[in-house]
Parts: sequence; C-alpha cells; structure tokens
Amino acid sequence: MKTYWLTGLLITTVACSSGTPDRTGVVVTPAVHSIYVTVYGNDNAAGDVDHPLKTINVALGKARPGDSVILRGGTYQQLVAVNAAGTVNAPIVLTAMAGERVLLDGTGMIVSASTSMLTISGSRYVTVNGLEICNLKTTTPWVDVSGATINAGSTDIIFRNNKIYNIENNVAPEQGRSGHGILVIGNTADPLQRITVEDNEIHDTKTGYSENLTINGYVDGFIIRRNKIYNTENIGIDAAGGYAANANPALNYARNGLISGNELYTIDMTRGPVGGVHGHGAIGIYVDGARNIVVEQNKIHEADRGIGIVSENDAFPTSNCIVRNNFVYNSWRTGIYMGGYLGYTSGGTRNCYVVNNTLFMNNREAGAFGEIEGELRLTEQCFNNVVRNNLVYARPTDIFLHKYTNTGSGNIIDNNWYFTTGTPQWIWNSTNSNVYTDLLSWQQASGADAAAVYGQDPLLKDVNLPDLHLQAGSPARNKGFMLPDSVVGTLDIDGNPRISGGHLSIGAHQL
Repeated sequence: MKTYWLTGLLITTVACSSGTPDRTGVVVTPAVHSIYVTVYGNDNAAGDVDHPLKTINVALGKARPGDSVILRGGTYQQLVAVNAAGTVNAPIVLTAMAGERVLLDGTGMIVSASTSMLTISGSRYVTVNGLEICNLKTTTPWVDVSGATINAGSTDIIFRNNKIYNIENNVAPEQGRSGHGILVIGNTADPLQRITVEDNEIHDTKTGYSENLTINGYVDGFIIRRNKIYNTENIGIDAAGGYAANANPALNYARNGLISGNELYTIDMTRGPVGGVHGHGAIGIYVDGARNIVVEQNKIHEADRGIGIVSENDAFPTSNCIVRNNFVYNSWRTGIYMGGYLGYTSGGTRNCYVVNNTLFMNNREAGAFGEIEGELRLTEQCFNNVVRNNLVYARPTDIFLHKYTNTGSGNIIDNNWYFTTGTPQWIWNSTNSNVYTDLLSWQQASGADAAAVYGQDPLLKDVNLPDLHLQAGSPARNKGFMLPDSVVGTLDIDGNPRISGGHLSIGAHQL
C-alpha cells in the first residue's frame, strides 16, 4: 500500500481494495480532517461521516487549511459561496465523494440579478473537484447567469474535473442575452493569479453574446487545459481585455496564460437567436485584447471559426501571443485569424506568432461581406506578426490565406505548406478581389512565402475521418523552418518532442 497527498486529498493505492476508484483509477480515501455534507443532513450536526451537515456554505465556513469538504451524492439546490483560505501545503478542498454524483442544480431558481451557482471570491489555495453544475436559467433581461465564477483577487485556485451544462440565458439578444459556463474575472486592484481550470466539461449552454469559459480583466497567470467544450451557442474559450471587468484600464486585460490541450466542437452561434443576426460568428478559442497568451495542442472542429487572436477594442491590441501546434478543421468559416474588425476597431494584433498549426477543410460558409474568409485570415492592423510552418489543406474552393486591407506592416509570412484538390487561391489586400491562383503570383504580390510549398500532398493519415497526423512518408516531415523552443514549444500536438533529430516538421504533428 502507498499513501501520499495530492491537492488536499489523501490518496491511497492498493493492489486490492473495496474502496471506490476515482477517474484516474486510484482509490480516494477522505482526508483525516474532513467535513461531510448530504442533502438530508443537519447543520447542527458534527459534520463527520456519520453526522453530516446539510448546507455546503455552512461546511465551508468551518473549513480550515488542509480540510476537505466532502459532498455525498445528491442534488443540492444551493448557491455556493467559497470565501476560504488554505495554504500552499494545506489547501482547502471542496469535492464530490468518490464514486458519487453530486449536482449543484439551479432548477426552479428565480434569477432576477446576475447569479452564479458557485462563486470563489477573495480565496486562496482552494480546489473544487468533481461536481456537476447545471440548470441555472433566466428569462430576466440584462442579467448574467454563470455556472461558476472566480473573482475578487483569488489566487492559487484549482477548478478541476467538473461538468457544467444547461446554463441558459433565454431572453432575446437585444435584451442582454449573456451568460458563462465558467467566468474568471479580475475585477479588483488585486490580480487573480495561478488560476488552473482543467479537465472540465462545458456543454449545452446558452450564453448569448458571452462565452463559455471566460478569462477577463486583471488575471495574471492562468492555465486552461484539457477541458472539453461542445454544443454551445457562442465562443468556447475567451481571454479578454478592454471590457468592463476592471475599472483601471492598466489592469483591465488578461495576461500570462496557457490555453492547452482542450477540445472544442459544435461551437455554433446559429444554435441560438444571436446567430440570426451574425450567422456562424462564434469562435472556438478567442484571444481578444489579452497579452502573453500561449494557445497550443488544442483540437477545434465543427466550430463557426477555429482560433482568433483579434482585438475588438481600440486601446487593447492582442499582443505577444503564440498560437502553435493546434488542429483546426471543418469550421464553418476561417481556421485561424488575426487583426481588428473591418471598419470597427483599430486595436489589431501585434507581435504574435501563428506557427506549426494544421488547418483542414475549413470555410463552408461565406463571411459577413460575402467573401471566403480563408484558412488563414488577416484583417486590419496586423503589425510584426509571424505566420510560419503551417500546414494548410484547403477545400477545392477555399482560400489559403486572405489579407483584407493594406493596413499593418512588419509581418513575416513564410514556409507554409499549401495543398488543395481544387484551384489554389490567395487574396492580398482585398475583401473579394486580387485573387492569385498560382504560387509565384502570390509570392510576388504579397512579398511573402518565398519558401512556401504548394501542390504536394502532405499525406495526412486519413482525410475522411479526418486524422490530421502525418503519415511516415509525408514530404512535410522535417521540412519546417527552425524556430526556438520559446516560439514553437517543446511538444507537438500529441505531447511528443516538437523537434526531432534537429529537425522540425510542417504542421502540428512532428512524427
């Protein structure tokens, strides 16, 4: 038998045990200092396993560093407020009992003001694990509904292994249709720091003009990884700046974050009434006015758009971000895009990298101006960005790369691999004209892509599934422009070494 501590839970592994294994296969035994809650408990009870409490907030009020609040299976129609302080060696843990299903359920709640089923506020060293948060809905105009919120300068928070669904704002778009699955918001002078959101599922939500997993305002240092988000009506993951999250403009943007290993699909604005105005306008992963964000090893498919490093706010350009080693496929519109919105904002995209991504068969619907948006898309105000080593496998009528206007400068576009079974197309400095249908004309017009490859089948493993990994005999293997680890990363899409034998392959898969 082996016993050790992990995030506040006592983990015991045995060769044979009558305990209940958790999702990793190990047996979870309650920590020595545990406070138990059941739906049939009594708040005047001792809170031990035989005398559980009834109200989660009462149990949290009793928790001290190192304690675990353990929820037994059942449906809790309670709004949970976490205002707790653990320590680095003794975090406070709120968790479902191993093997038991715990629901925080908003069914029937009257929501007349912005409401979250679970709020972590002004806390430190807290872990929330294994809950289902669901069924919070509103028909009240101009209020937000959220599954979980982390705010007010909280630090060292882990939100892990939870499921969030049926969080719905059901008012008309013009009445403030807005909500979030998870909202991480830096709304004070103290930053949110060391926030980890991992291994969660968010699905079947109605968030209107808002997002499913939002990092906004003064959030300095976060990890969003291995989450699954699907069947939603608007943006999947959004790291944002320039909105009304923080009163101080110098603090009002997310920074220094990692968005890694997530899977997002059916991110589809037409699932809700907002789509009637904007069509397929949602985005899988969106960096909007944030800075120093790495987006890597994600899989985005059947979304409206794949990944955007874009700014909707004049004073908050999306800056110093890296998009690398991602699979983006079967989107309704563009795969990866940069810049500001046409005729709308001047923030744009600055000093960012889009490198070693694999894009496949995006663009099934025309954009807002009747145009084909392109697998790679640069709109307005793109300055000093690098677009390199991307593998672009386009639909027969698609556009490989589309630059819309003559704004911006200092961008490096090179070493990309382009393939289609149809006619090759690139557009430079135009919405619908200036179409170039051969590589040489494209190179001459753009002054870019001198080392690009067009026309050679990259030999993906299976274009029907699709499986976007390279076959062993792929000509794109080891043909990439060498980039430092700080730019291209140390791991490819599968977590294998990004550089092999001193060589770098085109696309997200090293082989």
